[in-house]
Amino acid sequence: MKKLRHEAELFKAALLAGVQYAESRGAVEFEATDSASDKALYVYRLLVHDKIIAPMPEDQVGEKTIRHRLATWHANQLPHGHPLLD
Repeated sequence: MKKLRHEAELFKAALLAGVQYAESRGAVEFEATDSASDKALYVYRLLVHDKIIAPMPEDQVGEKTIRHRLATWHANQLPHGHPLLD
Protein backbone atom coordinates (compact mmCIF):
# COMPACT_ATOMS: atom_id res chain seq x y z
CA MET A 1 0.00 0.00 0.00
CA LYS A 2 1.72 3.14 -1.22
CA LYS A 3 1.22 6.12 1.07
CA LEU A 4 -0.23 9.16 -0.65
CA ARG A 5 1.63 12.43 -0.36
CA HIS A 6 -1.16 14.35 1.45
CA GLU A 7 -2.97 11.30 2.80
CA ALA A 8 -4.11 12.87 6.10
CA GLU A 9 -5.64 15.87 4.36
CA LEU A 10 -7.18 13.66 1.68
CA PHE A 11 -8.71 11.44 4.36
CA LYS A 12 -10.24 14.42 6.16
CA ALA A 13 -11.74 15.68 2.91
CA ALA A 14 -12.89 12.15 2.00
CA LEU A 15 -14.58 11.72 5.36
CA LEU A 16 -16.45 15.01 4.95
CA ALA A 17 -17.49 14.08 1.40
CA GLY A 18 -18.49 10.57 2.50
CA VAL A 19 -20.55 11.82 5.43
CA GLN A 20 -22.27 14.33 3.16
CA TYR A 21 -22.96 11.56 0.62
CA ALA A 22 -24.39 9.23 3.26
CA GLU A 23 -26.61 11.89 4.80
CA SER A 24 -27.85 13.22 1.44
CA ARG A 25 -28.67 9.67 0.42
CA GLY A 26 -30.76 9.36 3.58
CA ALA A 27 -28.84 6.34 4.80
CA VAL A 28 -27.73 7.78 8.14
CA GLU A 29 -27.60 10.83 10.36
CA PHE A 30 -24.31 11.13 12.19
CA GLU A 31 -24.15 12.58 15.69
CA ALA A 32 -21.47 15.00 16.86
CA THR A 33 -20.28 12.34 19.31
CA ASP A 34 -19.61 9.73 16.60
CA SER A 35 -15.91 9.03 16.22
CA ALA A 36 -14.03 9.49 12.97
CA SER A 37 -13.28 5.76 12.95
CA ASP A 38 -16.96 4.87 13.17
CA LYS A 39 -17.84 7.37 10.44
CA ALA A 40 -15.04 6.08 8.21
CA LEU A 41 -16.14 2.46 8.61
CA TYR A 42 -19.75 3.34 7.85
CA VAL A 43 -18.82 5.44 4.82
CA TYR A 44 -16.53 2.66 3.53
CA ARG A 45 -19.27 0.04 3.90
CA LEU A 46 -21.83 2.32 2.22
CA LEU A 47 -19.53 3.04 -0.74
CA VAL A 48 -18.88 -0.68 -1.13
CA HIS A 49 -22.62 -1.41 -0.91
CA ASP A 50 -23.34 1.22 -3.58
CA LYS A 51 -20.53 -0.27 -5.71
CA ILE A 52 -18.64 3.01 -5.82
CA ILE A 53 -15.43 1.43 -4.52
CA ALA A 54 -14.23 -2.15 -4.61
CA PRO A 55 -14.38 -4.12 -1.35
CA MET A 56 -11.29 -5.31 0.46
CA PRO A 57 -11.00 -8.83 1.86
CA GLU A 58 -12.53 -8.85 5.37
CA ASP A 59 -9.22 -9.79 7.01
CA GLN A 60 -7.67 -6.58 5.61
CA VAL A 61 -10.43 -4.24 6.78
CA GLY A 62 -8.92 -2.07 9.49
CA GLU A 63 -8.75 1.58 10.41
CA LYS A 64 -5.50 2.21 8.55
CA THR A 65 -6.59 0.49 5.34
CA ILE A 66 -10.02 2.16 5.41
CA ARG A 67 -8.38 5.57 5.81
CA HIS A 68 -6.10 4.81 2.85
CA ARG A 69 -8.97 3.51 0.68
CA LEU A 70 -11.14 6.56 1.39
CA ALA A 71 -8.22 8.93 0.73
CA THR A 72 -7.55 7.18 -2.58
CA TRP A 73 -11.24 7.33 -3.51
CA HIS A 74 -11.38 11.05 -2.80
CA ALA A 75 -8.11 11.71 -4.66
CA ASN A 76 -9.68 10.15 -7.74
CA GLN A 77 -12.65 12.54 -7.43
CA LEU A 78 -10.51 15.68 -7.37
CA PRO A 79 -9.83 17.63 -10.57
CA HIS A 80 -6.40 17.49 -12.17
CA GLY A 81 -4.08 20.10 -10.69
CA HIS A 82 -5.73 20.19 -7.25
CA PRO A 83 -3.21 21.19 -4.52
CA LEU A 84 -3.72 17.91 -2.61
CA LEU A 85 -2.66 15.91 -5.66
CA ASP A 86 0.79 17.54 -5.93
